[in-house]
Amino acid sequence: MELKFLGTGAGIPSKERNVSAIALKLLQEQNSIWLFDCGESTQHQILRTSIKPGKINKIFITHMHGDHIFGLPGFLSSRSFQGGNDVLTVYGPSGIKDFIETSLKVSGTHLTYPLSIIEITSGRLFENEKFQVDAEKLDHVIPTYGFRITEKDKPGELLVNKLKDNGIMPGPIYQQIKENDKVKTIDDQIIYRKDYIGPDKKGRIISILGDTRSSFQYKAFVQHSDVLVHESTFANELETLANKYFHSTTKQAAMLAKESNSKKLVLTHISSRYQSEDNQMLLAEAREVFPNTELASDFHQTSVSTEE
Repeated sequence: MELKFLGTGAGIPSKERNVSAIALKLLQEQNSIWLFDCGESTQHQILRTSIKPGKINKIFITHMHGDHIFGLPGFLSSRSFQGGNDVLTVYGPSGIKDFIETSLKVSGTHLTYPLSIIEITSGRLFENEKFQVDAEKLDHVIPTYGFRITEKDKPGELLVNKLKDNGIMPGPIYQQIKENDKVKTIDDQIIYRKDYIGPDKKGRIISILGDTRSSFQYKAFVQHSDVLVHESTFANELETLANKYFHSTTKQAAMLAKESNSKKLVLTHISSRYQSEDNQMLLAEAREVFPNTELASDFHQTSVSTEE
C-alpha cells in the first residue's frame, strides 16, 4: 500500500507543482488504484508514472473547486482508450454528478466502461471484505470532505512450528486449517484454527483531508492514522491569512497529527508563493511539532506501514 502524489499545489498549477491529485496504490491488496481528487492535467502527471489508468476504479473528490476537479473529464475520457473496461465509481459532494455528466454530454464523449457517480455526505461511503471508507465534512468555503481509509485486520500467521510439534506435517491440511474454524485429520484428530493462528495483523489507516481550516474537531476522525495527509497551504507566519481563506498552516497540520496520535504526517496543497528553496523551512516548521513529517512534492511516494 503506497501513496503517490501526482499534484501537490494549491489553487493554480506552477512550474514546480501541479494541482491536487493523490493515488492510493492497492495493487497487492486488491489489484486496483484509488484516486483522491483529480485536478487539471492529472492524466499528464499519470503518464510520468507507472500507473495504469485502467487500474483506477474509484475516485474520491474532496470538493468542487476547480483545482480538485478540472482534470476529471479528460481522465474519464482517456481511460476508455487505456484499458479501462471495469466499472469506475466517483464519490464526491453535491454537484459532482452534474459536472461530470454535463462535461461528457457537451463534449460528445462516450465512455466504453460503466461509470457510477455517488454524491456523498458524512458517514460510511464504501465497504468490502478488506477496506472501508468514511467521510467527514470539513471547514472550507464550500462543502468539503476528508476521507478515512481503514484496512480491516487480517488473520495472523499459521503457527507452523506448533503444528509440527504436535505431529501435523506440512501439506494441504495447512490451508484447510487457515480457512476453517475446525478440521478433522485422517486419523480423526480435531484441529481448531484458533489454537494454531497467531494474533491478527492490524490493518492500516490512511486519512486524507481536503482543503480546510485547522480544527481539532477532526481529531477523532483521523485518530491513530498510520498516514495523515493534510493540506498545508501557508507557512505558520500566515496563520491569519490561512484562517481567512479557510486553509491551514504547517504547524496547524502538525498539531492535529500530534493530538490524534497519528504515526506519519504528509503535507500537501502548498501555495505557489513558496518555491523549492522554501521547502526546508515549511518542513522544519511542522517537524518542530511533529517530527515524523514529510513534505510532498509532485511524484513523492510514501509507504503506508503500521511499523512507523
